[in-house]
Formats: sequence, C-alpha cells, structure tokens
Amino acid sequence: MKQYLYALLIFLSLSASSVSAQKTDTINKDKVLFTEALALHLADYNEKADFAFRQRNYKEGQRLFDSLTVNHLAGSYIDNFKFNNLKGKEVDLYDFEKSIYLITYASWCIPGKGAIPAINDIASKYRNKVQVIVLFWDTREKVKKVSKEFSNAVDIVYVDETKNKSPYVVKQLKHSLGLPTCFLINNDKKIMDITRYTAVAYGTPIENALKKNFNQIDEGITSFLIKDDETISKSRLASSNKEKNKNER
Repeated sequence: MKQYLYALLIFLSLSASSVSAQKTDTINKDKVLFTEALALHLADYNEKADFAFRQRNYKEGQRLFDSLTVNHLAGSYIDNFKFNNLKGKEVDLYDFEKSIYLITYASWCIPGKGAIPAINDIASKYRNKVQVIVLFWDTREKVKKVSKEFSNAVDIVYVDETKNKSPYVVKQLKHSLGLPTCFLINNDKKIMDITRYTAVAYGTPIENALKKNFNQIDEGITSFLIKDDETISKSRLASSNKEKNKNER
C-alpha cells in the first residue's frame, strides 16, 4: 500500500511539472519574447537616448522611449521571470493567471507623492480583472518594511541582487529600461504597453498628486480593457511625434 501511495505521489508530481512546462511552451511557441525584442532594439535606443539626454533634450528622450516600447516591445510576450514573495518563496510570473500591471521599484527609489495610495486604489478597483504586482530590487528585510504601505490587493515580490544566482532577470527588467517602469500584460502574457511615471511637481498637494497618479495608471488599464490591442499605446507615441514635429517647425 505504501509503495502504491509513493508511486502515486511521484506520478502526480511529474504530471504537475509536465502541465507547467506545457503552459510555458504554449505561451512561448512561435511568439517573440520580450528579451528577444529587447536584444534587437535596445542598443540603438540607448545610443540615441544617451545623445538626447546629453543635449538635455528630454522630450526627445521620452519620444525615443515611446518609440521603442510601442513599436518594438509592445506585442512581445513577457518571459517567465522568477521572483521571491515576502515569505522568501520563489514565484514565477506565469503563476499569475489574470492580466498583470507590473511596476518595478527599489526601496531606495522613493515612489512619487501620491503614487502608493494611487496604486492601492487601482489594485482595489481592478482586483477582479487585473493583478497589480510591485517588483522591488532589494533585500527581503527592506522590502518587508516598504511593503507595509501597500494594500493586500497588491502583490509584492522582490529580487535580491546579492543572492540572485543569475543576473538574467536583473539585466532584462532593471538595467534595460530603468525604474520605475510599468508593464501592462494580458492574461496570455502579451505585453500591451510599457510606460514610465510622469513626475509630480514639487509642492503639489497630496490630493492632487494622488489624483494625477491614479488617472495615469487608470487611463492605461481602461484602454487595455475596452480597446483593441493595436490602439492601446499608439496615442502616446502619436502625441510624442506631434510634439517633436511642432518643435522642429
């Protein structure tokens, strides 16, 4: 009897692993991954963006970021990156079955005024449709302290660079696009949009800062929920190009 139970446990374990592998293969088969798209276009973006910022042409730098994310990265499929939750347990990005709004942070990168309350409100508003995940690049101890400001509707994960055995996730998600960066990902793990927060001016009342942050996130998620794939982030790029053409006249 014991031998039968042992064999059954092994069978169930192998079956679960097989299902997980099949799920990953189904998502990745014949589809361009985020890391592949990034490898093709990041070097060109960095060269042009570095030049723009050296010239203090910040609007052009933003336009280049929008062009990279809208034309080359949106539409690719996010890799099955691995993180740790606050209990220290490893979790896969593909473990989250709902659509995802992923925000990258670090404990030393202080969120803008009103950002955390806005994130909490967004997570509560869309909790049945979109999972809000905040990714910190830091140690578990520091992340646990910062996490107390977030509501239970927000999933907090982290990558400890001092213990991370592979630089893969750090290189691709942190050192490529900077932080904080926001990824809007559908339930098939397709990236619908990538954005950065717009800074709130110093001295802005907390109520106004919260409203601005909330509206910025809410607009992207609302567009994702009601519009076709191709229209989600095109308006942002069009706006950047329009501003560039206006300045060149």
